[in-house]
Amino acid sequence: MTGVSDRNLEVQRWLDDRADEMAELLLELVAVPTENPPGRELGRCAVILRDAMERLGIAASLIEPPSPGALEDPAIVRGELGSGDELVYYHGHYDVVPAQRRDQFEPVRGGGSISGRGSADMKGGLVSMLYGAAAAAGLGLLDGRRIVFHFVCDEETGSAAGSGHLREAGMIDRDALAMLTAEPTGGVVWHAARGAITLRVTVAGREAHVGYVHQGVNAFEHVMRIAQPLAELSHQLLQKRTSFPTATPEAAGSMLVVGGAIGAGANFNVVPGSAWFSVDRRFNPEERLDEEVERLTSMIRDVAADTGAQVEVEILQRQPASGTDESHPAAAVLASCVTSVEGSDPVFEMCPGVLDTRWYSQLGIPAFAYGGGRLDVSHGPAEYIDEGAMRRCAEVYALFAGAVGR
Repeated sequence: MTGVSDRNLEVQRWLDDRADEMAELLLELVAVPTENPPGRELGRCAVILRDAMERLGIAASLIEPPSPGALEDPAIVRGELGSGDELVYYHGHYDVVPAQRRDQFEPVRGGGSISGRGSADMKGGLVSMLYGAAAAAGLGLLDGRRIVFHFVCDEETGSAAGSGHLREAGMIDRDALAMLTAEPTGGVVWHAARGAITLRVTVAGREAHVGYVHQGVNAFEHVMRIAQPLAELSHQLLQKRTSFPTATPEAAGSMLVVGGAIGAGANFNVVPGSAWFSVDRRFNPEERLDEEVERLTSMIRDVAADTGAQVEVEILQRQPASGTDESHPAAAVLASCVTSVEGSDPVFEMCPGVLDTRWYSQLGIPAFAYGGGRLDVSHGPAEYIDEGAMRRCAEVYALFAGAVGR
C-alpha cells in the first residue's frame, strides 16, 4: 500500500499503541465534575489537561479569563505544537452540562467504550485532538506548521469568558488555515451553526391582596399580552428554511421559544407586582443578528406601550450564526481525511444548535465540528463514547493537520 494508505496505517499503529493512555486520560477527566452551570472544579480539570499536553510534548499554559463571573477557578488551556507560519486551531471545551446522577462522575471502561458525564461532549474529543496532534508531530506530518489548542471552560453557558476572551484579546489569528472542534457529531461534519439570542423580559405591576385586587396592577396579565405576538412569530419562523443541509427537513426552520423560563408574584393570593419570561431565538446563517435583536426588542416594547406596561428587556446572549461553504478547500481536505479513515464520504450538515466555530468563522477562518461522540447520548444519563471511534477521530485530526492548505 502506498500514499495515504501507508500514512493511515502508520497513524493507526501510533494511536493503537497508546489506546490505554488515551482511555486513562479520559477516565481522569470525566472523574472531575466540571458541571456548568454553575462551573465547578474547572481549575482542577485545566491542570490535568495542561499536564497531559506537556507529557505529549505540547507547550502548554493556563490563561485566567478577566471576567469569570460565577465560574469556579476558570482557565483557558492553551497549547502549541510544531513550528512555522501556517496555523491550524484545535478547539474544545472541558465544562459539561449538569449530571442526572452523581455516579456519572465515576467513569466506567468496558466493552470498548467509556461512559460518564462529558465522555462524549466533549472530554473524549479533547483526548482525540491531543493524541491526533501528537501523532501528526511524532510522525513528521506537520512539516513546518503549528497546531494551537484552545480548551475553554464555559462553552455550555455561551463561551463569553473562554472563547469570547480569546477573540477580544486578539488571540485568534485570522490567517489560520482552519479550525476544528471535537463536538459529538457522530461522524457527521457540522460546517454551519445557528446564532443565538436570549432575552429576559421583566414586566412591572403593583402588588395587592386578593381582597383588594382592584387596587393592583397584574404584571402577569401584561406578560401574557406581550408574549402572545412572540408566540405567533415562533410559528411563522418555523416555515423559514436554511440553504444549509440539516438532519431532517423540520430542522431547517428558524427557531424561537417563548417562556422556556418564567416567574411571577409572591403568593397565590397576591396580585403579582412583577413577572418575567425568557425568549430564546436560534436563527439560521442567512439571518442577521442585529436585525433579529431589533425585531424582538421592538415587538416587545411596542406591545408593552400599547398595553401601558412597564417593561425591561435584558439581553443575556447575543451570538451570530456561522457557516463555511461545503465547497471550501479546507472542507474538501477534511472530507478526504474522514473518507480515508472511515471508508465512506462524510455528510455535511448544519448543527442543530450553537457552536464555538462562530468565534473563528467571524474572522474568516474555515471552521468545522467533527467528533467521535454521539449527540443522541450527550447530556443524557447514559452518555458514553466508543474507544474505537475516539481513535479513528484522532486519526482524522492527525491527517487533517498535515494536509489542510497543502
